Amino acid sequence: MNSAVEPGRFDIVARIAGCVPTLRPAEREVAALILDDLASAARASIGELARRAGVSVASVTRFAKTVGCDDVRELKLRLAQAAAVGERFLRSGAMAQAEKGTNRRGSGERDKRRKDAAPEPLATRVFDEIHTALARNHDLLHEAPITEAAEALRAARMIYVFGMGGSSTALADEMRFRLVRLGRPVASYQDSLLQRMVASTMSPESVVVALSVTGRVPEMLDSCRIAHDYGATIIALTAPASPLAAMADWLVPIVASETDFIYKPSSSRYAMMMALDVLVTELALAQPEQTRELLRRVKHTLDAHRGGGERQPLGD
Repeated sequence: MNSAVEPGRFDIVARIAGCVPTLRPAEREVAALILDDLASAARASIGELARRAGVSVASVTRFAKTVGCDDVRELKLRLAQAAAVGERFLRSGAMAQAEKGTNRRGSGERDKRRKDAAPEPLATRVFDEIHTALARNHDLLHEAPITEAAEALRAARMIYVFGMGGSSTALADEMRFRLVRLGRPVASYQDSLLQRMVASTMSPESVVVALSVTGRVPEMLDSCRIAHDYGATIIALTAPASPLAAMADWLVPIVASETDFIYKPSSSRYAMMMALDVLVTELALAQPEQTRELLRRVKHTLDAHRGGGERQPLGD
């Protein structure tokens, strides 16, 4: 491999796009062909790549070495790995970068494929995706062991909420905020090392609430495994067929509904928030007198501090 290129797996799409301005014209044709359809390029023979790009086989071989591969075989392997990410993340962005350095044939045909119809309002599109995610997960919650999970929270001596990444990080704190109002001893942790440390201090009186849409984050799996080894109960809000779900004592299923519209945040966080609210509400109803008194105190304290009326929320 090129000595200037680090060993191991690298982002071949970014590498090709970054090299475009310095490539020879024939190599630019190869780059544009590849970035237009990674999966197809990964399956094609060297001769087919050369033919479709309108260049020589030697140009394809030279291109592979220029982008840091030993040969075309390695190039195709890396393209297959990149294609596994999903075409919805590759089409527009990668092609636009490649076309900065080439006037590849066929751009007019791509323009013709653009939709002529006016797009629906963005607010409508976002709302529809959120609604779809909520409706799909609403059905799953009917079968989830919400009562049992809420009882585990009520009986716990200490509750630990684990979240990592984007939405799960924020919702771990959201879970803590909800449980604090119900008088439960709770802490939230998003740092992987802290999660491991805390997990090693747990006991059978501890409960971990693990939030993960995929249920496949290695660090969270390790932390939950440690906690489980020390006797803690695991409540997982996660994908049903995930490793985290298999580890859970009580599973509250979350199913992501991802679409090809990649520019907005994932709607799955709304599904997780709904599951979280259902779980916490079940806990509140399991201790109605205590909950009513604690919420009255919170409302009294907030109104005395900021003023307000009867229907203002418990918090801002």
